[in-house]
Amino acid sequence: MKFTLQKNLVDVSQRLVFPAEITVAQGRIAGIRRIESAQGFIMPGFIDSHIHIESSMLLPSEFARVAVTHGTVATVSDPHEIANVCGLAGIELMLRNAEQTQFKFCFGAPSCVPATSFETTGAALNSSEVRQLLKDPRIGYLSEVMNFPGVLNGDREVLEKIAAAKELGKPIDGHAPGLRGEDVENYIRAGITTDHECYSKPEALEKIAAGCKIAIREGSAARNFDALQTLIDEFPECCMLCSDDKHPDELVLGHIDRLVARAVCEGRELMNVLQVACVNPVEHYGLDVGLLRVGDPADFILVEDLVGFRVLETYLEGVLVAQDGVCRMPSIVPESINRFDAAPIKLPQLQTEALSEKIRVIQAIDGQLVTQASIENCKIEGGFAVSDTQRDLLKIVVVNRFENAEPAIGFVSGFGLKSGAFASSVAHDSHNIIAVGATDEDLLSAINAVIDQQGGLSVVEGGNQLVLPLPVAGLLSMESCEVVAEHYSSLDQKVKQLGSQLRAPFMTLSFMALLVIPSLKISDQGLFDGNSFDFVSLFVDGN
Repeated sequence: MKFTLQKNLVDVSQRLVFPAEITVAQGRIAGIRRIESAQGFIMPGFIDSHIHIESSMLLPSEFARVAVTHGTVATVSDPHEIANVCGLAGIELMLRNAEQTQFKFCFGAPSCVPATSFETTGAALNSSEVRQLLKDPRIGYLSEVMNFPGVLNGDREVLEKIAAAKELGKPIDGHAPGLRGEDVENYIRAGITTDHECYSKPEALEKIAAGCKIAIREGSAARNFDALQTLIDEFPECCMLCSDDKHPDELVLGHIDRLVARAVCEGRELMNVLQVACVNPVEHYGLDVGLLRVGDPADFILVEDLVGFRVLETYLEGVLVAQDGVCRMPSIVPESINRFDAAPIKLPQLQTEALSEKIRVIQAIDGQLVTQASIENCKIEGGFAVSDTQRDLLKIVVVNRFENAEPAIGFVSGFGLKSGAFASSVAHDSHNIIAVGATDEDLLSAINAVIDQQGGLSVVEGGNQLVLPLPVAGLLSMESCEVVAEHYSSLDQKVKQLGSQLRAPFMTLSFMALLVIPSLKISDQGLFDGNSFDFVSLFVDGN
């Protein structure tokens, strides 16, 4: 198929905008000719430089159908969520599903399955298996090396995974929140090329100085754009944009397009923003994505203007895949995989004998993956420590979904529930069941609702119950984004009606089990101090 378009061409490489006639033939840019004038703009498509597709609760093909309506043509995607549940079979499902769409997914080989040895997961990938994955032409890079202590301390398995990526010429993504000084230099020197976990500019500057690219993250929970966005003008060659985790209700509204518009509105220079959003990921990861040059794949978008970036049309290899917010790619017949072996729990398993008047409390922070920790007086009823809604000290529970075991119990502040409970089988990175509640009874109902569905999200208040089933690995739906987004929004609104002021309470809850990010978290094995990297007791000696 051959056709021409007359638009104002945004040439990011040459940092020019000029009227042009663009000829597309056989899926590539066959010619570019300057003309006198044109209406509208044609530009390279947007790329999310680090995302876990699983957090959208959609299969890759369905994620793609939404993303293209926002001008996203490719993602750099780490499938370690499904890998932690289903191992290599889960990764293969993602690859197989993605191959059925025109969207340009670049999947990585997960480097940390499990993320730590302090939690129960459904699978483990050793260095030999990671090496084999990296040899697969469908795998483009080594996914985020979260075990930065292992890198710094010379852990053999971690270093062998890094060595395999180096030998095969594939980039290595990092993950080192708050790492500074000599440790940063040693971490980057090991071969790490990117980091998306910076939450302060001084931290990002140290990593850039050490030779690392920074993926500026703005997701559904972790939001670091405000702290880091001036780097776009100061180090445009060293930055990319990413969402990391994007829930379906927000994905329906926008993706990287909204972040680009926001950056320009904040005063960032246009071509710097587009270099960061469109060009740098292609060059860093060697993506087969066109940048509107003669001979490139015809991957591009038409936008209304270069301020709001409203996407009018999206093309992949010369095929119109989205127009006026409507996807033109067909839906793909979904397939499923799961690992869910937990039986329903009983109320006595949630009752916590008060061994002291003082407890360690996880302090959740809205918009951040990091937490703080405090020691508080606990509310005691009948000899048991219970939630205290007046002081926002709520019971948090993690239940092993891979085998029957006693729940791990802690307390958390920041969720704000006045009544009810909510639970999820999306709990980074091992994806056991995690729940927060105002009463043990509602916690029990919320947890068992997830178990009954073999994975999903639930909200419970008294006898009322809302559930979003996630039958694919307890992480993904088999429905369309519109259906999932509507259902998810209903649950999100219900949690907020119960008192939560968090922007994304389910997303925040899911990261309370992410042990590799400080400071106090909880796994199915107990409370975990991310600073000392060891378990700590819930109750503290009052003396």
